[in-house]
Amino acid sequence: MALHSSAACFNGVGISRRDFVSCRRRTVKVSAFSCPPLSSIARLNVKGKAVRGNDAPETKDNSLVVCFGEMLIDFVPTVSGLSLAESPAFKKAPGGAPANVAVGISRLGGSSAFIGKVGEDEFGYMLADILKENNVNSEGMRFDPGARTALAFVTLRNDGEREFMFYRNPSADMLLEESELDYDLIRKAKILHYGSISLITEPCKSAHIAAAKAAKDAGVILSYDPNLRLPLWPSAESAREGILSIWEIADIIKISEEEISFLTKGEDPYDDAVVRKLYHPNLKLLLVTEGPDGCRYYTKDFSGRVKGLKVDAVDTTGAGDAFVAGILSQLAVDLSLLQEEDRLRDALKFANACGALTVTERGAIPALPTREVVLNTLLKSVA
Repeated sequence: MALHSSAACFNGVGISRRDFVSCRRRTVKVSAFSCPPLSSIARLNVKGKAVRGNDAPETKDNSLVVCFGEMLIDFVPTVSGLSLAESPAFKKAPGGAPANVAVGISRLGGSSAFIGKVGEDEFGYMLADILKENNVNSEGMRFDPGARTALAFVTLRNDGEREFMFYRNPSADMLLEESELDYDLIRKAKILHYGSISLITEPCKSAHIAAAKAAKDAGVILSYDPNLRLPLWPSAESAREGILSIWEIADIIKISEEEISFLTKGEDPYDDAVVRKLYHPNLKLLLVTEGPDGCRYYTKDFSGRVKGLKVDAVDTTGAGDAFVAGILSQLAVDLSLLQEEDRLRDALKFANACGALTVTERGAIPALPTREVVLNTLLKSVA
C-alpha cells in the first residue's frame, strides 16, 4: 500500500497539500464554562455553533488550550484478548495523546489547537481532516514529505487494558523542528499541554523545549502528562531522566499510579508521602489517575480523592487523555478552580466521567464524549 502521494482524497475529491491547507475550516464559538455542582447540571444547556469560513479557525485567546506533540493512527483489534498475530482484523482510529486532548477539549465545547507533524501521506491528510472536522485549530500542524505518519498497533486484553507496538523509525512527529513552530499560536494560549514522547529524539526534543520556554515566558500555564511509553525510549533510565528533565517547569501534572512507581523506582503509589516527593515548589496541581477508581488531587493547600464512574471497559485507550481534556477545558476558563477545593472536586467529577465514557468504545478520538453526554451521565449517576 503506497502512503506517499501528492494528493489526499476526501469525499471522493483529490486535493493537494497546498489546497488542503487552505481549505475552508470550521470554527466553534462557545460560551465559557466550568463544571457546576451536580445539583445545577440540569439547568445547563450546551452552547455551541459551527461556523464555516475562509480563514483559519478563530480561537478564544482567554481559554485556548494548545496541545503539542504526536498525532498518529492506532490500529485497534476488533476482538479483545488476542495477540496481534491472532487478531482477525483491526479498526483504524486516529490517536496520539496530545491530539486526543485537543479533540477532547473541542468536543466538550472548549477552544483548542494542535501543534505537531505528520507525514505528507494519506494518513497524515486524514488526521489533519479529523482535526478540522472536530473544530481544532491546526495552524501549527506541519507535513513532512520524507517521513511517514506514525502507526501504533494496540493489543487489547479482556479487561480493556492495552499494549502497544509502534511503527515510527523515524516517523514524521519525531522530525518537527524548532523553526517550524507557530510561536504566535503558543503565546496566545491560556494553557500549553504536552507529553514526554516528544522528548525522546531530536529535532523534536529541541522543538518541545523551545515551545515550552516560549509559553512560559508569555505567562502561559504549562500542563504535563508524561504518558509513559517505555518501548519508545532507549532504556528505562533514559525514560526516567527524560520525563523528569522538564518536571519542574510544569504548572499542572497528571500521572498514573504506574508512572509514580516508575519515577520513584518502585515506591508505593498509594502513599501520599511518596506522591508528595513528586510535588515541586512551583506546581499548582498534581493529579493522579486511578482508572475506574477515579483520581487523587494535590495542591499546596489541600488534597483528596474523587471517585470514578463504574462502566464496562471495552478499550482504555485515550481514557487518561479524555480526563485531561475534561479538567483542562475547565481550568482554561477559570484558573481560580485551583484555589477552591469544592469547585475543583466538581471539575474532577466531570473529568472522571469524560475518562469513563471513553473506555466504553474502541479507539481514542472516536470515543471522546461531548459535554452534553458527560453532563447527562453525571445526572444519571446522582439520580
